[in-house]
Amino acid sequence: MITLLLLLTACLLTCMGQVSQKFAVESWRDLPDGWALKLRSPWLWSALACLGLGLLVWLLVLQRLEVGIAYPMLSLNFVLVTLVARFVFDEPVDGRHWLGVALVIGGVVLLGRHL
Repeated sequence: MITLLLLLTACLLTCMGQVSQKFAVESWRDLPDGWALKLRSPWLWSALACLGLGLLVWLLVLQRLEVGIAYPMLSLNFVLVTLVARFVFDEPVDGRHWLGVALVIGGVVLLGRHL
Protein backbone atom coordinates (compact mmCIF):
# COMPACT_ATOMS: atom_id res chain seq x y z
CA MET A 1 0.00 0.00 0.00
CA ILE A 2 2.85 2.40 0.83
CA THR A 3 4.36 1.74 -2.59
CA LEU A 4 1.15 2.74 -4.32
CA LEU A 5 0.92 5.93 -2.24
CA LEU A 6 4.53 6.80 -3.06
CA LEU A 7 3.89 6.19 -6.75
CA LEU A 8 0.79 8.40 -6.73
CA THR A 9 2.69 11.08 -4.81
CA ALA A 10 5.50 11.03 -7.38
CA CYS A 11 2.90 11.38 -10.16
CA LEU A 12 1.10 14.25 -8.43
CA LEU A 13 4.32 16.13 -7.66
CA THR A 14 5.52 15.74 -11.23
CA CYS A 15 2.17 16.92 -12.57
CA MET A 16 2.16 19.91 -10.21
CA GLY A 17 5.67 20.73 -11.40
CA GLN A 18 4.55 20.67 -15.04
CA VAL A 19 1.53 22.85 -14.27
CA SER A 20 3.71 25.29 -12.34
CA GLN A 21 6.02 25.51 -15.36
CA LYS A 22 3.05 26.43 -17.53
CA PHE A 23 1.91 29.08 -15.05
CA ALA A 24 5.49 30.42 -14.93
CA VAL A 25 5.79 30.89 -18.68
CA GLU A 26 2.29 32.37 -18.84
CA SER A 27 3.29 34.94 -16.20
CA TRP A 28 6.36 35.87 -18.26
CA ARG A 29 4.32 37.07 -21.24
CA ASP A 30 4.07 40.64 -19.93
CA LEU A 31 7.65 40.85 -18.67
CA PRO A 32 10.46 42.52 -20.60
CA ASP A 33 13.18 40.39 -22.17
CA GLY A 34 15.85 39.14 -19.81
CA TRP A 35 16.03 36.57 -17.08
CA ALA A 36 16.30 38.69 -13.93
CA LEU A 37 12.54 39.16 -13.44
CA LYS A 38 11.71 35.72 -14.74
CA LEU A 39 13.93 34.05 -12.15
CA ARG A 40 11.87 35.74 -9.42
CA SER A 41 8.68 33.98 -10.51
CA PRO A 42 7.13 32.04 -7.62
CA TRP A 43 5.70 29.63 -10.21
CA LEU A 44 9.21 28.82 -11.43
CA TRP A 45 10.36 28.05 -7.88
CA SER A 46 7.21 26.05 -7.26
CA ALA A 47 7.97 23.99 -10.37
CA LEU A 48 11.53 23.34 -9.20
CA ALA A 49 10.37 22.36 -5.71
CA CYS A 50 7.65 20.01 -6.97
CA LEU A 51 9.90 18.37 -9.54
CA GLY A 52 12.73 18.04 -7.00
CA LEU A 53 10.45 16.46 -4.39
CA GLY A 54 8.94 14.28 -7.09
CA LEU A 55 12.41 13.01 -7.96
CA LEU A 56 13.12 12.12 -4.33
CA VAL A 57 9.83 10.27 -3.99
CA TRP A 58 10.50 8.54 -7.31
CA LEU A 59 13.77 7.22 -5.89
CA LEU A 60 11.81 5.69 -3.02
CA VAL A 61 9.45 4.09 -5.54
CA LEU A 62 12.37 2.57 -7.44
CA GLN A 63 13.61 0.99 -4.21
CA ARG A 64 10.32 -0.87 -3.92
CA LEU A 65 9.31 -1.67 -7.51
CA GLU A 66 10.94 -3.00 -10.64
CA VAL A 67 11.58 -0.17 -13.08
CA GLY A 68 9.65 -2.09 -15.77
CA ILE A 69 6.52 -1.79 -13.62
CA ALA A 70 7.16 1.60 -12.00
CA TYR A 71 8.07 3.66 -15.06
CA PRO A 72 4.97 2.92 -17.15
CA MET A 73 2.87 3.92 -14.13
CA LEU A 74 4.23 7.46 -14.54
CA SER A 75 2.10 7.66 -17.67
CA LEU A 76 -0.65 8.72 -15.27
CA ASN A 77 0.99 12.12 -15.65
CA PHE A 78 -0.37 12.26 -19.21
CA VAL A 79 -3.86 11.77 -17.83
CA LEU A 80 -3.46 14.36 -15.08
CA VAL A 81 -1.83 16.96 -17.32
CA THR A 82 -4.54 16.45 -19.96
CA LEU A 83 -7.24 17.08 -17.35
CA VAL A 84 -5.47 20.22 -16.13
CA ALA A 85 -4.92 21.44 -19.68
CA ARG A 86 -8.61 21.04 -20.46
CA PHE A 87 -10.17 22.29 -17.24
CA VAL A 88 -7.63 24.80 -15.90
CA PHE A 89 -6.04 26.22 -19.06
CA ASP A 90 -9.18 25.68 -21.18
CA GLU A 91 -7.17 24.04 -23.94
CA PRO A 92 -9.05 21.99 -26.53
CA VAL A 93 -8.71 18.20 -26.26
CA ASP A 94 -10.05 16.16 -29.16
CA GLY A 95 -11.54 12.68 -29.23
CA ARG A 96 -8.30 10.95 -30.21
CA HIS A 97 -6.58 12.48 -27.22
CA TRP A 98 -9.34 11.28 -24.88
CA LEU A 99 -9.04 7.81 -26.42
CA GLY A 100 -5.32 7.89 -25.70
CA VAL A 101 -6.06 8.90 -22.11
CA ALA A 102 -8.47 5.97 -21.78
CA LEU A 103 -5.85 3.57 -23.16
CA VAL A 104 -3.24 4.90 -20.72
CA ILE A 105 -5.66 4.39 -17.83
CA GLY A 106 -6.31 0.84 -19.04
CA GLY A 107 -2.58 0.14 -19.18
CA VAL A 108 -2.05 1.52 -15.70
CA VAL A 109 -4.87 -0.66 -14.38
CA LEU A 110 -3.32 -3.74 -15.98
CA LEU A 111 0.12 -2.94 -14.57
CA GLY A 112 -1.35 -2.03 -11.21
CA ARG A 113 -2.28 -5.66 -10.66
CA HIS A 114 1.43 -6.26 -10.01
CA LEU A 115 1.47 -3.92 -7.00
